[in-house]
Amino acid sequence: MTLAYLNGNYVAQADACIPITDRGLLFGDSLYEVIPVYHGIPLQAAAHLARLQQGLDTIHLTNPLTQAEWLHIIQTLSQANPVPNQSIYLQITRGDYPTRAHSIPNHPRPTIFAFSTTSPDPDLMLPTTGLHAITLPDIRWQHCDIKTTNLLPNLLALHEARAQGADDAILVRDGIAHEGTSSNLIAILQGVLTTPADSPELLPGVTRNLILQLAKIAGIPCTRRAIQVDELPQANEIWLSSSTREIAPVTRLNTQLIGNGQPGPLWQKMHTLYQAEKLK
Repeated sequence: MTLAYLNGNYVAQADACIPITDRGLLFGDSLYEVIPVYHGIPLQAAAHLARLQQGLDTIHLTNPLTQAEWLHIIQTLSQANPVPNQSIYLQITRGDYPTRAHSIPNHPRPTIFAFSTTSPDPDLMLPTTGLHAITLPDIRWQHCDIKTTNLLPNLLALHEARAQGADDAILVRDGIAHEGTSSNLIAILQGVLTTPADSPELLPGVTRNLILQLAKIAGIPCTRRAIQVDELPQANEIWLSSSTREIAPVTRLNTQLIGNGQPGPLWQKMHTLYQAEKLK
């Protein structure tokens, strides 16, 4: 039986249900995190929970659990799904109420649920072919720095990318490239690992921060600054990073090859460093 956590209880995933009046369902009034687990060990769990806390503070919702309680849920669910690689999905909504109303309740009763998903096997072609990405306008709201479940603009952008024969989209606003539809943007520009600075226009990626830490240890020059979309075609390399994707090289942007059209040497190095970090 695959377990899920729901409001203090562990139940079969198939039996885990929330009321139709839950604000997460009605309004997207909820936040989530996805934490990768490798061989039973969660990667960067504290950083994920810290980002969750920041998001809760932003939407004025008290965290219903302590960090120790969250970690216990993650451990329990990962142990109940005995596979080498998995992800633990956590979500908090502002709860359900008898009357559907836009106003935020004075005394919220959060709904908390979590479950495990087996991670797919790595794409064996990725180190050879990389990804094809296109640039699309960023039509999202002004608080992309919190991990809300309001993902419809992201889903539409990904759908448009797939309709054009690409794997993903890089979202652009006012000439600035911010991130992918579900990943952070990293570009190697004149040999410097470059990624946008944290701002309301993008999610502060846990995986991206780990990549920056590993790069600095390895002596790779790094900077956080705005990336003009016009800079991307001249990039030595482009990567998209996330907890589930890890580090994906982009070898084609729109109709143009990036570099020689194959994953570059810095990606090869960072991929090796990241895989080693997962085993610690």
